[in-house]
Amino acid sequence: MTEESKPVEQKSDIEKYLELRKKRRLHFLVGALAGALLVCGAVIAAAPDECIEDRTSETGDEVGQTEESCNVYGINLHGDLVLYPTPQAGTDAAADAQSVDEASAEDIVATILGAEADPQTKAIVLEIDSYGGYPVAGEEVAVALRSATKPTVAMIRGAGLSAAYLAAAGAKTIFASKYSDVGGIGVTYSYTDESLKNQREGLTYNSLSTGKFKDTGDQSKPLTAEERALIMRDLGIMHRDFIADVARYRDLAVAAVTALADGSSMLGEAALEKGLIDKIGGLPEVESFLAETIGTKPVICW
Repeated sequence: MTEESKPVEQKSDIEKYLELRKKRRLHFLVGALAGALLVCGAVIAAAPDECIEDRTSETGDEVGQTEESCNVYGINLHGDLVLYPTPQAGTDAAADAQSVDEASAEDIVATILGAEADPQTKAIVLEIDSYGGYPVAGEEVAVALRSATKPTVAMIRGAGLSAAYLAAAGAKTIFASKYSDVGGIGVTYSYTDESLKNQREGLTYNSLSTGKFKDTGDQSKPLTAEERALIMRDLGIMHRDFIADVARYRDLAVAAVTALADGSSMLGEAALEKGLIDKIGGLPEVESFLAETIGTKPVICW
């Protein structure tokens, strides 16, 4: 067996997390950071780094920089919520990842697992600014947040809609700005039918597939009535399950969530009134809440 053909050994989420922590600690040895409290750059988009704090003696004399571990993990869910990170061309992987307006459930869940494994971590904050994404990705993040034994807080900034709201619903406490868009409980599979355009341009679609529904949703062919019914069947099932998940996570009646589940969004104050969130506020309010919850000053690192 050649080196190229050898199977790649897969690392567990915890192993990935511990390896990441080791890399971060090496980073602290070579980087000098100034200021009272600085949040360091993350190695991966979804994972927070540790912080460095300048401390002084009681007389005011500087005693040097001391590493202070974060006691709250901050995780970003910004942009489209996808299952896996999108591979980017280029040599600078960190810069490439930041250029993509998306967040992956794989990274977020791994970070939540890492926070659970870290005895210094007292709570987890998921900052959300997303108009949605894949339902499975939203479900995975929601389950990870709900399964965490430590306090979990979702903080919706600009928007927490559709799959991003499903992810937020898994948190034990949800904050949102009064100006934010919240909800969007619905499912879509809309797409552009290019068959007439292809005809005008002299292009012919040749259906070469086994099973009459195998090429359902292909943009180059018209959607049949049977295909539409098939897609709407599955969308209905997903919509029903979405409603049931939100009702369970938020301790709401299914009928109450169903009444809100028309795909529309609402501002933060309306979401609070309807039970979709717990509190109005941003980072200052989240930090005050965490101080009461964990019994000490929260040090959040993103």
